[in-house]
Amino acid sequence: MAKGKNTAFFCKECGYESSKWLGQCPACREWNSFVEELVVKTESGGRKPLLSGEHRPESINQIKTSEEERSKTGFAELDRVLGGGIVSGSLTLIGGDPGIGKSTLLLQVCKNLTDAGKRVLYISGEESLQQIKLRADRIGTFSDRLQLFCETNLEMIEQVLKTEKPDAAVIDSIQTIFHGDVASAPGSVSQVRESTNVFMQIAKTQNISIFIVGHVTKEGVVAGPRVLEHMVDTVLYFEGDRHASYRILRGVKNRFGSTNEIGVFEMCGEGLREVKNPSEYMLNGRPEHASGSIVACAIEGTRPMLAEIQALVCRTNFGMPRRTAAGTDYNRVNLLMAVLEKRLGLKMGEYDAYVNVAGGMRIVEPALDLGIVLALISSYRDLVIDDKTIVFGEVGLAGEVRAVNMAQQRVNEAEKLGFNRCIMPEVSMKGIDGSKIQLVGIKNVFDLTNIIMKH
Repeated sequence: MAKGKNTAFFCKECGYESSKWLGQCPACREWNSFVEELVVKTESGGRKPLLSGEHRPESINQIKTSEEERSKTGFAELDRVLGGGIVSGSLTLIGGDPGIGKSTLLLQVCKNLTDAGKRVLYISGEESLQQIKLRADRIGTFSDRLQLFCETNLEMIEQVLKTEKPDAAVIDSIQTIFHGDVASAPGSVSQVRESTNVFMQIAKTQNISIFIVGHVTKEGVVAGPRVLEHMVDTVLYFEGDRHASYRILRGVKNRFGSTNEIGVFEMCGEGLREVKNPSEYMLNGRPEHASGSIVACAIEGTRPMLAEIQALVCRTNFGMPRRTAAGTDYNRVNLLMAVLEKRLGLKMGEYDAYVNVAGGMRIVEPALDLGIVLALISSYRDLVIDDKTIVFGEVGLAGEVRAVNMAQQRVNEAEKLGFNRCIMPEVSMKGIDGSKIQLVGIKNVFDLTNIIMKH
């Protein structure tokens, strides 16, 4: 079989291939993301594959389906994000910044699976067996059903997986795995794509549930996860500050369940601990009787979550006022401030504004608009909002307050945590039944200012 070497340019973000260097990727529109890599091409000599009975097309009505067999991970938060558990033969990517807790979570999942009688193979290309053992000792006592294997050669890993045939396997991480037939270095687009393709074939043919760890940096230096998203069954991303105790696990792709679900974890000495009630956890340490502070309700997947919105408005000392947004969309904050200046006559152009979603979580849902507006007005006029008040609703450019989805679930979550008044869009009040909380419906931001002045 003759082989010929050639070079091609790949986008580090999405994996787009080009024969020449381009300043901007035509697929994902990223600038300066193309890198040159060696490509090994093989020639098959013109031989054509023969169709057998197993490889012929079948009628859709003749195909038999069954419910996927799912294995519980031992974490209700992780099961929620996965859609109910681990599907046999699935390929799952877990991405996130280095040191955020990906390997720790997967090692805890391995412990829970082996305690349930499953055979698990943990393949590490970054740590030695002794290093993994030290981390495992902090988590707890492991069963002999967990096997460790340190290797970066893809061909050897493939042979071990087919020989051992575990129920689940962990690849930590995909950036360290290399294939001998690919000339580029480990972690390159070609190596990552080739390795993931092999793991996908192993997962489907051997019915092994495989987890792949992918590192991403804020500078986007490592290309792996962006290329893998199109190949794997499920994509999970860890979010949060590595120096903070909380972690958010978000599902952005799932062929076996709903997307945009989140799981909340807290990092402690024994590993990651799931947070059963994220709303209560996010509101811990909330200041009392402070202006510019309000609690808003957002929906993450199918889960209502309460978060404190803080705003600080003060007169600027420069010609151009400063705007800062942490935990929400910066452009959305500027838009809402423009609405307040135009519709309510507030001179926001003379003031600096700082908006923060307390707890470090990032929320970009439009239902947060009303909370941001109320916090800005409260800080601007130095008015204290009742601590037992919660708000949600989308604000338009005309100052109108528009309806949001899942209003009943938001009200129920607020009532469960002891809030006694909810400011919400008037059009969303029609479908709410059996609520003991006081509902205040508003049509526009003018009604909002009247409510603030009365209370």
